Amino acid sequence: MKKKNYLSLARKSADLQIQELKKVKKVFNNSFIKAIDAILNCKGKIIFAGIGKSGLIARKISATFSSVGVPSFFCDPAQALHGDMGQIEKKDILIIFSYSGNTSELNNMLRYANRYGIKIIGIASKPDSILLKASDIKLLLPKVKESDLTGMVPTSSTSIALLLGDCLATTVMYQKKFSKEKFRIFHPGGNIGSSLLLAKDIMISGKKMPVVNFKINFKNALKIMNQKKLGIIVMLKNKFIKGILTDGDLRRELKNYSANNKLDKFMTKDPLVVNENMPASKALAIMNEKKITSLLIVSDKDLKKKNKTLKGIIHIHFLLQNGIKWLKGKEN
Repeated sequence: MKKKNYLSLARKSADLQIQELKKVKKVFNNSFIKAIDAILNCKGKIIFAGIGKSGLIARKISATFSSVGVPSFFCDPAQALHGDMGQIEKKDILIIFSYSGNTSELNNMLRYANRYGIKIIGIASKPDSILLKASDIKLLLPKVKESDLTGMVPTSSTSIALLLGDCLATTVMYQKKFSKEKFRIFHPGGNIGSSLLLAKDIMISGKKMPVVNFKINFKNALKIMNQKKLGIIVMLKNKFIKGILTDGDLRRELKNYSANNKLDKFMTKDPLVVNENMPASKALAIMNEKKITSLLIVSDKDLKKKNKTLKGIIHIHFLLQNGIKWLKGKEN
């Protein structure tokens, strides 16, 4: 086979799956509404189950629900036969994926759930399947064409099940008004977590900040700057931000050195400040644009005031150490 055929075959497979995925809208009916209502009103946990590739889909959707604040876990039907069934309580909801709906390994789990009145949301493609017959809420997947050469390898069928699961999760998110702030709490790690960090999450504050009275002399200013190791000192007047002095400013002043030199005339007055709830990625973008290494942080209410109280300081090293990346045009 010529290599140039590789891409045309991949496009053919992708086009077929995209076409088949549109059929998921057939599931958006009264049963889907009942499923969402049941999930939103659940007093316990949302437990997902499935065997084989359906199990992998169920595992992923369970992880998605957990990451948006809906208590959830995956229960392997095979392991459930050996004691894991005890994790499932009457107040829980069991969501089971099985494209055929006739997977024999599900039988004991279905009997257990029916016996103890545990609500089942079944997701399958056959209306007369064992799974849907045992389910309280039936989500009937449409029949789809697999995108492989034989038409037998689970491709489109797994994709549409995954899409339906994601639609359940995102609909619940909308109804719960799940915000970026909440997502940041449940997902503090990785690239997603770092992309949601705010200035206040990374800034230093309190005694760690290099703050001095604006009338400080050269000798003491140099001492503080060396102690705090940020390359700047913040000059305050009556506890409000008056200006900043950088290590470069001090080096330039060395030629006029005097132990008692007052430095306020060399400071940068009214320095750039940002609010504490600014995304850290945007703070990094500002630093890149302004070619500076530190930003002063104030509260939202102080941002528009003439006299501003310093709340914290961000250094570019703090941002990079936390995995913050600047994507031009996407810093908002």
